[in-house]
Amino acid sequence: MTANVLAHVLDRPVVSTLTGRQKHLAVQRGGAIRMHPDFGLFAGTLDDSPEGLADLGALVREMGTVGLVEPTTPSPPPGTRIVSSAPCLQMVAERVAPAWDVDFDMLPLGDADAAEMLALATLTKPGPFFSRTHQLGDFIGVRVDGQLVAMAGQRMRPDGYTEASGVCVHPDHRGKGYAARLLREVTATILATGEKVFLHSYADNATAIGLYESLGYRGRAEVMFTILAAD
Repeated sequence: MTANVLAHVLDRPVVSTLTGRQKHLAVQRGGAIRMHPDFGLFAGTLDDSPEGLADLGALVREMGTVGLVEPTTPSPPPGTRIVSSAPCLQMVAERVAPAWDVDFDMLPLGDADAAEMLALATLTKPGPFFSRTHQLGDFIGVRVDGQLVAMAGQRMRPDGYTEASGVCVHPDHRGKGYAARLLREVTATILATGEKVFLHSYADNATAIGLYESLGYRGRAEVMFTILAAD
């Protein structure tokens, strides 16, 4: 593989995102690139060269832990170690299940809700979520007695695609259909723009994968989500 030569933009979604429409979020050091740490920890190299890996190692040492979404688990760059590496199923939706009636309101979320969104994501761990992750795309949520109990939104945006992400529900409010209905709405909103939707699920999370399939998502590829930290 040579620099920025990809069979498909989703093969290396982080690099596609940070060299494309969301390049304003990128921090680049030579042949390595990462999302600004206020927004996320995603990173990658522009090619497979030893120089690019060395640049990635330097970037980790400079700015902290990163997460790679790649077809395989890479060798750790100099000065770094692999904290974890887990297979994920990358799924794509070109259509979505019809809407159904619910007895709760789905509300837009924004900067005024940022602290609650971060707290909910920190509690439920839907994936990396930081102080400005909510600004990567539109988010919606459900409130019960004023408390934010569920949300879903958008994250990476490689050309032609938008990622659905941040789907989470407070443990005290699960089993009420919040996650499915919010994700259905996020998916429909993205599809209405003419783009396709993608997301990632840990490959062993059969419950989540079944939910996504019921909404219209289909598996595209297995990718590895690898966390790198400085030695």
